[in-house]
Amino acid sequence: QVQLVESGGGLVQAGASLRLSCSCAASGRTFSNYAMGWFRQASGKEREFVATISRGGISTYYADSVKGRFTISRDNAKNTVDLQMNSLKPEDTAVYYCAGTRLIGRTKVNEYDYWGQGTQVTVSS
Repeated sequence: QVQLVESGGGLVQAGASLRLSCSCAASGRTFSNYAMGWFRQASGKEREFVATISRGGISTYYADSVKGRFTISRDNAKNTVDLQMNSLKPEDTAVYYCAGTRLIGRTKVNEYDYWGQGTQVTVSS
């Protein structure tokens, strides 16, 4: 079983930065076997892809809406994956979810097997 727990959300003003962190507990499994992703879901909208990182952390891919502002990273020794969010905008307001998959380079919700409970990010104008 893989358990993911997000932290680091909060209320910030537009232009500020936040760093989200996801801690992974993988009983009988190795964290580095999983590509990891961040998704978000705004109120009344579908969950959408934000960023993904490969198993070894070499490859990353971002949604156009966050490219150049957000950075995904991972530490396989600590079983964590982070999302550094800079220049936040009100439209970034959402619940942010960490997710894991054995597949590489995936951007769809149904391609991820494991999900955290989410952390709220609110950006005021």
